[in-house]
Amino acid sequence: MKVLVVGANGATGRLVVDQLLSRGVEVNAIVRSLDSLPDSPNLNKIQASVDKLSSTEMATNLKDCNAVVSCLGHNLTLKGLFGKPRLLVTETLQCICRAIKSNNNESAVKVVLMNTTGNSNRDIPEIPPLSQRIVVAILRVLLPPHVDNEKAADFLRTQIGQNDKAIEWVAVRPDALTDEKDVTEYNLHTSPIRNPIFDSGSTSRINVGHFMTELILNESTWAKWKGRMPVVYNQV
Repeated sequence: MKVLVVGANGATGRLVVDQLLSRGVEVNAIVRSLDSLPDSPNLNKIQASVDKLSSTEMATNLKDCNAVVSCLGHNLTLKGLFGKPRLLVTETLQCICRAIKSNNNESAVKVVLMNTTGNSNRDIPEIPPLSQRIVVAILRVLLPPHVDNEKAADFLRTQIGQNDKAIEWVAVRPDALTDEKDVTEYNLHTSPIRNPIFDSGSTSRINVGHFMTELILNESTWAKWKGRMPVVYNQV
């Protein structure tokens, strides 16, 4: 098993890499700094800016990979929130999917996208509370990263869909992210059971990493959530 992780030097991405390595998985990690992750014989650190990679270069990084995990996000700075590339997550995901298709793998590659409870699954469809819909409409105008999250998931839903022979996908939606040392019990839901704007739950980053790893390694878990957008909450 070999997995490509993008956003590997982020707060959640590092934990995904740790979880995969602890399970004996070989990892290709695209990072801005080679020092951002510990050395491991199963870790291949690729120093690059993902938004600068061509589909051909991405295809090389994806060679022999069975799965891809995207933990990309925008830095919480003025440049990160409002600077370019505004569609970092979406455009990188599109590049990854083009690269997967160009590699002509014998079996479908799993793509796991880290998303957010603030984004609704319009395949179901979900109908959030009015208060949430109003705030989200404002966020679409004022906060480019929210639009990026929506477009990334919409790309998987509408362009890859449910029957693509080269790519299978899951978009994982944590609620308010927290930092914890250890994996704890967590609950999975098809749709949010709380209002993520006014009554959010909590999801530890390490639990997100654990669930993403389970999706990749546990075929029954993958079969249950393939083509869906599960919501993850810490158990309270």
